[in-house]
Amino acid sequence: MLIMGTAQSTKRKHKSAHPSNAQKEANSCTSMADQKDRLEDFKVQTVKNINSAQLRPHSEHSRDRASKRLSTDSNGTSEGGVGSSTPVELTALEEAFRRFAIHGDTRATGKDMHGKNWSKLCKDCGVIDGKNITLTDVDIVFSKVKKKSCRTITYDEFKNALGELARKKYKEKTGEEAEAEVFKLIEGKTPVIAGVTRAVASPTVNRLTDTTKFTGSHKERFDDTGRGKGKAGRVDLVDTSGYVSGYKHRGTYEKKVTKPPGAKPM
Repeated sequence: MLIMGTAQSTKRKHKSAHPSNAQKEANSCTSMADQKDRLEDFKVQTVKNINSAQLRPHSEHSRDRASKRLSTDSNGTSEGGVGSSTPVELTALEEAFRRFAIHGDTRATGKDMHGKNWSKLCKDCGVIDGKNITLTDVDIVFSKVKKKSCRTITYDEFKNALGELARKKYKEKTGEEAEAEVFKLIEGKTPVIAGVTRAVASPTVNRLTDTTKFTGSHKERFDDTGRGKGKAGRVDLVDTSGYVSGYKHRGTYEKKVTKPPGAKPM
């Protein structure tokens, strides 16, 4: 009897340790139902978030992209770059600096400026007046503010160079007032692009381009108004009309012979 009781208790322990297949199916069905409920809750929450969010027009997105391009941090790095801080909007002076810095150089980043564009900026913006500030002064200041191992200047060095020129250009004003005046000359400016080359008005050029003074075969290439005759002025065309050259009544015979349609015979 003791042995049979021990065997029955061992079977009960095995049954309790290993649940039946029905219990496993019930547990799996319960877990699947929980997953479906969580998925439905997620879908409902997503729809609510989409409905509550206001869609922004395309113009606002483009405006945001433009502001990001114009925004930069204090040390000149772009947003999200290494060592970047909170982006701020560019000032009018810094925008002018960047426009002149990239002028004529497709590989320029706008963070530094070489001597050629520095001289162009001073010339286009009216910093060079030929009296207090000359091109030589601009070159000397550029070499003074830049680092010895560099061929370009940064924005901070650019402002220092403008300060040097301002004190020399406006001697009667204080340093801050002089810098403010020079900054006003540069703010919002863009590089001046040279126009189409025009002909020089000189007696030699006028004589060469005046068709009435041409002689020989060149004279035959233009009419009385100075307009070119084309092929007729370059090639001797044979006249097959039957009239003598220079005859005033050319074509009158054809008009007499050719009768208009519907005309009665004489």
